[in-house]
Amino acid sequence: MNFSFWEQNTFFSDIDVAIIGSGIVGLNAAIHLKTQQPNLKVVVLERGALPSGASTKNAGFACFGSVSELLDNLAKYPQNQVFELVEKRYKGLHKLRNLLGDDAIGYEGLGGYELFTDSEFYQKCANAVESFNSELRQVIGNQIYSTVDSKINEFGFKNVKHLIFNAYEGQIHTGKMMNALIELARSKGISIYNGVKINKIEAQNHSVDLVLEDGIIKSKKVIITTNAFAKQLLPDLDVVPGRGQVIITKPIPNLPIKGAFHYDEGYFYFRNVGNRLLFGGGRNLDFKAEETTEFGFTDLVQNELHRLLREVIIPNFDYEIETRWSGIMGFGSQQAPIVQQISLNIFCAVKMQGMGVALGSLTGEEVAQMVIMDL
Repeated sequence: MNFSFWEQNTFFSDIDVAIIGSGIVGLNAAIHLKTQQPNLKVVVLERGALPSGASTKNAGFACFGSVSELLDNLAKYPQNQVFELVEKRYKGLHKLRNLLGDDAIGYEGLGGYELFTDSEFYQKCANAVESFNSELRQVIGNQIYSTVDSKINEFGFKNVKHLIFNAYEGQIHTGKMMNALIELARSKGISIYNGVKINKIEAQNHSVDLVLEDGIIKSKKVIITTNAFAKQLLPDLDVVPGRGQVIITKPIPNLPIKGAFHYDEGYFYFRNVGNRLLFGGGRNLDFKAEETTEFGFTDLVQNELHRLLREVIIPNFDYEIETRWSGIMGFGSQQAPIVQQISLNIFCAVKMQGMGVALGSLTGEEVAQMVIMDL
């Protein structure tokens, strides 16, 4: 960036809060700041033409946790933390829907399903259904999870032995959701600048310098919301990238699959997009290979996606791939997002653990409130 006097004096002068990253968390933080403090000058800086991580590349699942995912979480984390985070995800989804409206984000409440090809593992999950329903009833509603083996033939699956249904999950149109967030942010007077790559941040006594290749942007406060890419600016953070590979078919006439589906503890996921089938996941096939900030594909994952399509998900249909893409999620040793003040005037809200759609709204609001308290 080679800023002129006019650019510095107009676009980048007197910034109260600069947010690095224009994804779900960053835009929600900006919107909350301007809603609570309309006189603040808030700018959002994004290195890409669109958000660079997963916000415009996710699969559009409005989910908060399948039974097998919750069992896996309970084996690693205290029970109260697991269910508090489920509550936060569920409330975060409702906040997103209320903020933008279901029509604007293409929300469809078709429910979610978990597939099981292993009867022993299924029984372990089925045994937990009643206790999970009881634990989450006050937060979410009655009869959240239920067994629905009778629908296996209706969906046309092969080699699937059992299904568990989640009545409260849904799906969104990711592009519409992000476009609606951008429009709302701009309507509140928030400036969003794309193509701005921050190389490092330097805290001063009363401000922060955002150092670019050939220029500096100054701001009183800075929020980093770059999720999986956060270590590029904050190398000590407990954040590890995880790539998700996704494919979507061309329209399939009479596609029987409607809803959001999970398989293998949520490592594989698929859904209908109209009469197309979107299918992604598989990073558990080689965690180290997918622990990258590089977009791309591997034969290992792509071959398994196609095998599962042919042998399990749509064995009775021919299909063609319309397009494929990858997105980069942020993970870490702790289950909850990292929302904290890093140092003087520098804050961060990152690491959504692959649940950015559910957690993004509340996480953005949380870090924004933290900044407001520090102004």
